Amino acid sequence: MADELTPETPEAESEEPVKQRKNGLYPGVSDELAENMKSGWADTELHGLEPIAQAAETAARRAALSARFPGERLVIPAGNLKTRSNDTEYPFRASVEYAYLTGNQTEDGVLVLEPRGEGHTATIYLLPRSDRENGEFWLSGQGELWVGRRHSLAEAEQRYGLPASDVRELAEALREASGPVRVVRGYDAGIEAALTDKVTGERDEELRVFLSEARLVKDEFEIGELQKAVDSTVRGFEDVVRVLDKAKATSERYIEGTFFLRARVEGNDVGYGTIAAAGPHACTLHWVRNDGPVRPGDLLLLDAGVETHTYYTADVTRTLPVDGRFTDIQKKIYDAVYDAQEAGIAAVRPGGKYRDFHDAAQRVLAERLVEWGLVEGPVERVLELGLQRRWTLHGTGHMLGMDVHDCAAARVESYVDGTLEPGMVLTVEPGLYFQADDLTVPQEYRGIGVRIEDDILVTQDGNRNLSAGLPRRSDEVEAWMAALKGSQG
Repeated sequence: MADELTPETPEAESEEPVKQRKNGLYPGVSDELAENMKSGWADTELHGLEPIAQAAETAARRAALSARFPGERLVIPAGNLKTRSNDTEYPFRASVEYAYLTGNQTEDGVLVLEPRGEGHTATIYLLPRSDRENGEFWLSGQGELWVGRRHSLAEAEQRYGLPASDVRELAEALREASGPVRVVRGYDAGIEAALTDKVTGERDEELRVFLSEARLVKDEFEIGELQKAVDSTVRGFEDVVRVLDKAKATSERYIEGTFFLRARVEGNDVGYGTIAAAGPHACTLHWVRNDGPVRPGDLLLLDAGVETHTYYTADVTRTLPVDGRFTDIQKKIYDAVYDAQEAGIAAVRPGGKYRDFHDAAQRVLAERLVEWGLVEGPVERVLELGLQRRWTLHGTGHMLGMDVHDCAAARVESYVDGTLEPGMVLTVEPGLYFQADDLTVPQEYRGIGVRIEDDILVTQDGNRNLSAGLPRRSDEVEAWMAALKGSQG
């Protein structure tokens, strides 16, 4: 990485001269060089830009937000860059609330809805293009020649269908503003500080909850993006099967890296840390170290999802025999999880309770555990006491969208105690996990973990499996793997 001349500080975005980096190789900037860098640049302003694909949807979402909080100023920040180490930052991901309402993904952005009459006027506050007059564009670590060109405010207005203003002036304006205000907390400390005497935790939480519940039912654009994410994820799983021999020669990280390549080529990123868990690591629910061996005869539990450029993520799990064929005990456990998932998916329908798919899947797992003699029945007793949870541990699914665990701030009565509606998208992901040190089960079970997960859209008359492109039944999995490996030859 090249050594910038200046520190990456908020001062670099102001009208003040850009500061010199400590321990930089150049002692300073001569007046002649500074003057030279101000001129001789072509006009690169872009005109006639098309609105972003979801412009109509983001406008409708803002209208719904306006209707819910009439007469109140609403402030939704994107967030700021976070330092990874010294002068390097983590890749930026805008807050879901901000991206959902604007489609914009740049750091330091803020959406403000100002009350006007019976509605609101929405303005997006952004950093303008980096300044050429004070040298920021080539001296600042966040300047255009270091990290790339930002859109001008005029360009942003064309893309997002909103008036755009300089975000550097927003904090002071908010300090001086009067009237009721709500802000989405946790993303921009500077904006929160400007509002510290104007907001309350209770009122701000109401705003956060509303925006979370607004995402429970997806519009057509969102469903299309989720399908796009799933389709790329299917191709990522195929990539992994084709390189299992290389993973056996290295580690689980070869699997993680292979899937990541697909995510970065076709999408924005992975939607969450990939779980590439081979052998007994499959019994660790969120195994993301991915540094273990991939051994012949073991199972590989791959839980991964591609995130699209608009932040919608898939969340799919398959448990695959590394050698391409299940052993008898692996198949026995796998088929039990498959049957549980089939029961769970069948329970996903409009008008049904959200909990129905979980209850249906858990009943099947409890029945198998009793049948195998691992827990004493009857099944009703097992379910009432939750005894199956020693081996199944987690819930059977969750809402899916711009967050892998989407809508998490929604009220319980709207989410887990709610009713399914067309347009909702959720995962169905039962699992059985027999820890390597679990002395309550026969030796042959120990170290086997199986999870099968699909992304399910609630439709008008039932459901649609968005991830049906990946086989689930054990014999279909074996045939699919054989065909992929054969196609390599």
